[in-house]
Amino acid sequence: MAYHHGNLRQALVDATITLIEDKGPLAFTLTEAARLAGVSAAAVYRHFEGRDDLLAEVARQGFDEFATRLTAAFDEGRPSALSAMERIGAAYLRFARERKGLYMAMFESGMAFGGDSATGQAAHRAQAVLVDAARALFLPFPAAERPPATMVASHIWAMSHGVVELFARGKPGANSPIPPEQMLESGVLIYLRGLGIIPS
Repeated sequence: MAYHHGNLRQALVDATITLIEDKGPLAFTLTEAARLAGVSAAAVYRHFEGRDDLLAEVARQGFDEFATRLTAAFDEGRPSALSAMERIGAAYLRFARERKGLYMAMFESGMAFGGDSATGQAAHRAQAVLVDAARALFLPFPAAERPPATMVASHIWAMSHGVVELFARGKPGANSPIPPEQMLESGVLIYLRGLGIIPS
């Protein structure tokens, strides 16, 4: 990759995504990102305060794309809230598989993305899709019998993330006879059955 013209800021982000895919989110340096983008290390500081600032921008772009994909999968809960939730789960796994560098920056960097930051706001938009999907599942129930949508969304998010981690990058799940999509779908269905969404 060599930067010649156009958007240097994005070229540095793209270079960082490549480095994260190769080395992980903790092992790359600004010098490496600059070299891969074809510019001097000093040029990085025209756009980013430092390594953490660059990593936060990678994560922000990741959460933006993540939220867009989850929103499209939810499709306003059509044709049913349950099918929409199943599509969201599939979209979650697909994003983690197709956009490894972004996913690693978002969830494996060890950084805390504050709610007021651009990255924190992008993460909140992604979470909001899951909360809306969880809320839609319980609309047929009387209000007093609905569990907190944020809790349900967090449980399903945790389950999705766990499946990603189990199968990611040669981890033990790669030997499982059950593919990740089926593992997540069955786990979510068992969970929802326990909440009374699906009849026993």
